[in-house]
Amino acid sequence: MHNLREEKVFKDPVHNYIHVQDELIWLLINTKEFQRLRRIRQLGTSYLTFHGAEHSRFSHSLGVYEITRRIISQFERNNYPDWPKEERLVALCAALLHDLGHGPFSHSIEQAFNMNHEDWTCRILLGDTEVGHVLKRMGEDFPDKVASVIRKDYPNEIVVNLVTSPLDADRMDYLLRDAYFTGVNYGTIDMDRILRMLRPYRGRIVVKETGMHAVEDYLMSRYQMYWQIYFHPVTRSSEIILRQIFRRAKELYAEGYSFSFLPNPLPGLFNSELTVQQYLLLDEALIQTAFMQWKNEADSLLADLCTRFIDRKLYKYVELDSLDLEKIREIREEFRKLGLNPDYDLIIDFPTDLPYDVSRPDEELRGKQILLLDKQERLVEISEVSDIVRSISGIQRGKFYLYFPDNKLQAVCSRLPADLARVFGQET
Repeated sequence: MHNLREEKVFKDPVHNYIHVQDELIWLLINTKEFQRLRRIRQLGTSYLTFHGAEHSRFSHSLGVYEITRRIISQFERNNYPDWPKEERLVALCAALLHDLGHGPFSHSIEQAFNMNHEDWTCRILLGDTEVGHVLKRMGEDFPDKVASVIRKDYPNEIVVNLVTSPLDADRMDYLLRDAYFTGVNYGTIDMDRILRMLRPYRGRIVVKETGMHAVEDYLMSRYQMYWQIYFHPVTRSSEIILRQIFRRAKELYAEGYSFSFLPNPLPGLFNSELTVQQYLLLDEALIQTAFMQWKNEADSLLADLCTRFIDRKLYKYVELDSLDLEKIREIREEFRKLGLNPDYDLIIDFPTDLPYDVSRPDEELRGKQILLLDKQERLVEISEVSDIVRSISGIQRGKFYLYFPDNKLQAVCSRLPADLARVFGQET
């Protein structure tokens, strides 16, 4: 497949322009499976916390492609001997299509139905789809090559590193893009500097040692973005309600409940029998339409949860210094006595993040470390020479939160034991 007669460009708020020079990439962008990503938000329910966070998986995927294109162009301009030029299109396609299998509200629906977006990405690439047919123009085995990069078992680790590693195109784009659309400064990184310092070397992508400070800044930005944006407690509240809706709807479906509104492919979602074509019908417009209808559902619990999500009447939360399981059991029992449903009215959340991992055996860490290349062409893992990286390495930080419907709790607060009422900031 040839280069386009005339380069196509997308105007982008993060990268200024996204350049498409290959006919293959242009055809992939215009498949219905890739266009579906316009209807999947990049940050799930974060728009309920940060009103600007309406950007899509489509724009993120284009951004990951553009960063990968720039890295490869730099490798080729400098004639680095470790970069195999024949891998260019495999890498670009994997970068563009890496999120193709994301469902509506992304990680929340994955948790609710025990799904994995990478598995669905590979099923779409290898299935009877427009994307699959376009990829096969490069050869019958080409879709499997791209899927192999997504699965991280592609034989050339440099190609995998471009899309999946601690310093990959995916992470760089979502940090910059998510910071831009949420209006914060935490995710601003010197990407141009980082890209100039990347090298293909001994089967890995490494960083020239003079780029260490830019990488330190990148890792700190990632750390801040997780705690200020991705783990924001209000966003977690909306995610919890979303999962509770899916949980309740699945329970009702299993009981044979007659929904007033149950469009295809939701039955397949509930009984885990989705085909690829059914899965591709899932987008956020469909899910939110169902929620709008379920606000008036006969099942009061489902109706209440959908109303909370659609009208942004989220659960309140309290932060706990530690988790006392005996105290939690006591609270759950008191909730039950008061007529509340502890399975839905009391949720424990413990978000954690590992900013940079150096804690596992070496064989498990291959491809998961950031390696610096010094002037003597020796490789050193970054935390060995960076105090900043070492300070955040291998440490899983997290806080405990209790989420609950404040209006329900207030209604029975006078009957709640005083010590438990204080846990929730209630006065009896």
